[in-house]
Amino acid sequence: MTVRVSRAFAFDVPPERIWDFISDPRKRVGAISVVERFDLHADGSATWHVELPIPMIRSTIDVKTEEVINEPPSRVKFIGRSKAFNVTGEHRIIETDTGCRLENEFVVDGRLPGVERFFKRNFDTELENLESALREDIDTDSVNTT
Repeated sequence: MTVRVSRAFAFDVPPERIWDFISDPRKRVGAISVVERFDLHADGSATWHVELPIPMIRSTIDVKTEEVINEPPSRVKFIGRSKAFNVTGEHRIIETDTGCRLENEFVVDGRLPGVERFFKRNFDTELENLESALREDIDTDSVNTT
């Protein structure tokens, strides 16, 4: 089963400010609550070590991720593959009259029972985490520059 979710957030900052966050794999993955830790590799790929509270899964899942599209300052897309699930995430930054809009789309294809149910139940929370991390990053940056 595949789970797909799309959400958009509006920001009153220039698109480049959102790009600074969303193009940084450390910041992006840091907003995902189920990622226990991650390793960035010299080739630009990463391994996310994911813990899902699912009875079928009793250990950390290694998700090998790579960016497949990186179009500064407006679009980044990544693909992650593991034995338990595959995930695709895409972020598009659209300039608006008052700042910008960040459009997010995630697709998870579960390979083990319970994975897709977990993501279906928790995607909203994960997207709220992403939005909160972005807004905190913007607020921290504005405090540091004033």
